[in-house]
Amino acid sequence: MARGQQKLQSQAKAQDKQAKMKKQQGHSLEAQKKAAAKALTFVCAVCKAQMPDPKTYKQHFENKHPKNDIPEDLKDV
Repeated sequence: MARGQQKLQSQAKAQDKQAKMKKQQGHSLEAQKKAAAKALTFVCAVCKAQMPDPKTYKQHFENKHPKNDIPEDLKDV
C-alpha cells in the first residue's frame, strides 16, 4: 500500500483524471443534444411531434392520424 507523500500524489492524480473525464462527458452530451435537436426538422401539424425526414413524417401521419387529410408537402413523398 502507498503511504505518505506517494498516497497524496496518487489521490491528486486520480482526482484530476476524474475531473477531466467528467468535463469531457458533459461536453459530449451537450454536443449530442444540439445535433439531435438540429436533426429534427419536420413537425407534425396535428400533434407537434418532431421527425428527422419526410418519409418518417409521412409514416407517422398515416399511422397516427389516419382520419386527417395528409398535408400538401407529404403528398409528393
